[in-house]
Amino acid sequence: MGRTPYPTLDELLRRARAMVAAWPGVLRLRDVGASRAGRPLWLLSAGHGPRHVLTVAGAHANEPVGGATSLRLAERIAREPGVLGRGDGELNCTWHFLLCLDPDGASLAERSMTEARLTEARLTGARLTEAMPTEGTPTEATPTVEGYYLGFYRPAFAAQPEFPPVVSDPRPPMPESEALVRLIDELRPVVQFSLHGVEVGGTFLQLTRAVPGVPPVYRRIAAGLGIPLEHRPFDGTGWLTEGPGVLVLPDGSPTEERDPSGFTSQATWLYAMRHGTVSAVVEAPFWSVAGVGDPRPVAEPRREVAEVSEMLLTRAKQLEEIVGELDPRTPETPDGLAHFTAARELMDIGSGVVDTWTAAELATTVGNSVSLGIAARRIPLRAAAMMRQALGGAPALDTLVGAWSRELESTFDARWVPVADQTELQARTMLALARALL
Repeated sequence: MGRTPYPTLDELLRRARAMVAAWPGVLRLRDVGASRAGRPLWLLSAGHGPRHVLTVAGAHANEPVGGATSLRLAERIAREPGVLGRGDGELNCTWHFLLCLDPDGASLAERSMTEARLTEARLTGARLTEAMPTEGTPTEATPTVEGYYLGFYRPAFAAQPEFPPVVSDPRPPMPESEALVRLIDELRPVVQFSLHGVEVGGTFLQLTRAVPGVPPVYRRIAAGLGIPLEHRPFDGTGWLTEGPGVLVLPDGSPTEERDPSGFTSQATWLYAMRHGTVSAVVEAPFWSVAGVGDPRPVAEPRREVAEVSEMLLTRAKQLEEIVGELDPRTPETPDGLAHFTAARELMDIGSGVVDTWTAAELATTVGNSVSLGIAARRIPLRAAAMMRQALGGAPALDTLVGAWSRELESTFDARWVPVADQTELQARTMLALARALL
């Protein structure tokens, strides 16, 4: 798959077109809008049933697994049309895959990752052909956490199209957000999937409505693939826990989301609720950590939270001091500015994150404590990685990103999850939920 384990934007489109050509009438491809930079938003559709299922991939630039999953499931549907059914068939629906919601962010992340693989090859002395497998290579390269963060990019909160601003915000929604909202209104899907990936940790599922029978099936899927469940995911701190790894939105919850930067948005997977749609966020880890699934209670949850909070704030301060010594100017190039803005935002949210962790009474289990420990390292590491790229690879930041990446990987014994397993987790979960709802 090119120079990363995941398909690039060009590869997504090329493979989608090849699949449409191979299965005409079963698969169709159209663009449903354009990004800020004019890149098309491609929708791959399978089947002709009257009810609709929507899968959204590539909502975050640093999470390319969703595109790979979409191609995998679309091909399966084409090869086995009985999965969807014809007439009185199994599901009798049309399944739509938005291959990448943020192609501008994905393009920047791809360029950063390509440069990172080159840098990693030079730093380790590896041959270029080993560090950057070419298309058609039969075995998947095993990335390192350090290599991933050397090429890390994730837009600032307000530039993530899955989260358009609320109506009262003077900022206009991004064209990608408007395109997705139009698509939701057009399809009125029975179920909408948002495919995500977490760098290091376990898998979890968020549902905007409880779906009987789905949580145990999802847990069996994860267990069969050897992927640990986040025992109590803390992403949705106000959501209800329906057993390990599953969060459900409480009835009557607001349809607004407020992130640690203070930006308030209406998540597009909450927007769809007006059509009776059940939305599901499916998270797949790139590197798994067995400890996140440990259900044992901790003796002193408050002390656990205090310790990880202190780590987050200490590392943020350390990064701030290094950047202050560099006395950087705001980059003038669009790419540099995007990295700088996102990094600067993450450097400033530490106290807000700590307040959220403290108020939510987290770290009640060993697994949740491990997840918080990962997050306390991940947030400043993301910031350092993007600031490093914004400032052109300052040696002090090179050293910091390398040290923090290796420490994250070794502390939690992070194990690379093959892309085939990441995509199988998401594909099987989507099929199970679609069957339950359709």
